[in-house]
Amino acid sequence: MLDPELLERITARRAELDELEEQLTRQLAEVRAERDELAVADRVSLSGWAK
Repeated sequence: MLDPELLERITARRAELDELEEQLTRQLAEVRAERDELAVADRVSLSGWAK
């Protein structure tokens, strides 16, 4: 059987990693949204330029 202290550390680390995963998921969504906005701006800019 695992040491209770070790189990506590594992549980705490898992919670830290879960929180980090949530943060990174939010950041990735923000980055993708901004990239999409830039792609739209690029298309609008290029279509205006071609006229």
